[in-house]
Amino acid sequence: MLSAKRNRRAAKRFFRKAFKATHNRTPQVINVDKNAAYPTAVDELKKEELLAQSSELRQNKYLNNIVEQDHRFIKRLVNPGLGFKSFYTARRTIAGYETMNMIRKGQVNRVTKGDIVAQVNLIAHIFGLVA
Repeated sequence: MLSAKRNRRAAKRFFRKAFKATHNRTPQVINVDKNAAYPTAVDELKKEELLAQSSELRQNKYLNNIVEQDHRFIKRLVNPGLGFKSFYTARRTIAGYETMNMIRKGQVNRVTKGDIVAQVNLIAHIFGLVA
């Protein structure tokens, strides 16, 4: 989730969004980097009973590498662009990159990984290019 700031409010918003997803369960362990906003956000979510008291927060700069590796493709597209003019431009552009990457990896219903014809048909359908 892209946000303008990495503060407690942004961390809480991220966790609420992640917990709200229907395919996610309440986590036993949350692996995050060393950002100071995470412990306060997790404590507040526990007080609000949105997160189980037994959930453990592990802060280690290396534990999150598996998640970060998924964004390698996106970083390769963003870095040559030399930055964005505004946060909103970045959000829209990166959302498009993420969507295309999800389609390519087969994370969209009725489109499997490597099925180029289905991927092209999906994009054509989305943009109304199908007769």
